[in-house]
Amino acid sequence: MSVKSSFIPARRLKKKAACSVRVCELSRIGNIDEVYDSLQLDLKLPQYFGRNLDALYDSLSTDVKGPFKIVWLDHESSADALGEIYYEGLIDIFRAVADERDDVELVLG
Repeated sequence: MSVKSSFIPARRLKKKAACSVRVCELSRIGNIDEVYDSLQLDLKLPQYFGRNLDALYDSLSTDVKGPFKIVWLDHESSADALGEIYYEGLIDIFRAVADERDDVELVLG
């Protein structure tokens, strides 16, 4: 193998690095603040994120750069802890964002 054929230009390396998928794994959720904290940390929600469902939808649909994946392993067991409004709201938001954006994946387990 020649040296030239094994060399990868810096611009190609940057392009590959930019395609890495960020993952936010939600599990053992006890309250809505734990959800917001995990999403803010793992997906880099903006500092001005308002910590409510409307703001979450806005941030995930427009502010957060993709690709990213939200994995909620024990989502059904979180329903009681979150309450129906937050649980259903989060599921609806995650599904809507995943449907709207080609670079977002939702995994419910």
